[in-house]
Amino acid sequence: MVVVIAAYLQDCEVRGMSPRSLPGYKSALKDFSGYLDSIKTDIIDVDKNVLKGYLEHSRRRGLSQRSIELTFSVLSSYYEYLVYEGLVSSNPVPAIRKRYLRRYKDNGDPHERQLISVEDSARMIKAEPDIRNKAILILLFKTGMRRNELITLDISDVDLVENMIRLKPTGKRTNRTLFMDDEAAYILRRWLRVREGINKKKETALFISSWGNRISRNDVYQAVTNAAERVGLHNPDSERMEDHFSPHNCRHFFTTHLRRAGMRREFIQELRGDSRREAIDIYDHIDLKELKEAYLACIPQLGI
Repeated sequence: MVVVIAAYLQDCEVRGMSPRSLPGYKSALKDFSGYLDSIKTDIIDVDKNVLKGYLEHSRRRGLSQRSIELTFSVLSSYYEYLVYEGLVSSNPVPAIRKRYLRRYKDNGDPHERQLISVEDSARMIKAEPDIRNKAILILLFKTGMRRNELITLDISDVDLVENMIRLKPTGKRTNRTLFMDDEAAYILRRWLRVREGINKKKETALFISSWGNRISRNDVYQAVTNAAERVGLHNPDSERMEDHFSPHNCRHFFTTHLRRAGMRREFIQELRGDSRREAIDIYDHIDLKELKEAYLACIPQLGI
């Protein structure tokens, strides 16, 4: 099975999956492989009963619901690969996910990510003592970029004359041009002055760690969750999604507050990098100057 897992991970790379995702995939498959060894079952013999057993095994070990859901997502992708390669006839995972891992509404209330106010976002940034983390927070709030998009930014991707950012190309994003307002540019300039003095390795990344390397996904996660916890917006011990604040919540903040400020829906889609699928969207080319003006008119001011 080890050989098959290695081939699958190589296939993930060929398909353009982020290298930062692969260690998590490898860990999940290694754990599943260990479970199969313990019950003396081969990979091609896995059926719904084996998967139910693994689900129960995972819960007995105290894994969180989120961790289990992510593991079964990996397993589903893995079995799709095995089907493609002709090693198994069908993927047994989706049926288990649908029946046992589906989330239901609790008293009519959906599981929702926390949406914070403009005032709360300002409190998070003002209470953050580290200038690098301040810059991370304000860029996430002010641009709506994804965590991986922020991690891969280089100094050369930032234009502090026009207050624009050019993202690296990814499979998820269409528009790659983002804007900053004066608040974000001010904080970013402060970070760049500090960065210049600590960048001994001549790293090209916009954000570097204390070791002088490009920051990791976990660095960004810790910067956001620690800042949110500091002002009472993140409870790491809660099982409720509404009590957590992660980097992705910043994207919800960006989207919702632009909409509340009256920005046109297609402009928000463009700034988020969402695909616009209708014919009128495809033929309606949005002018960057018009988009920037709309952005500056609608982006929340935090009083930084």
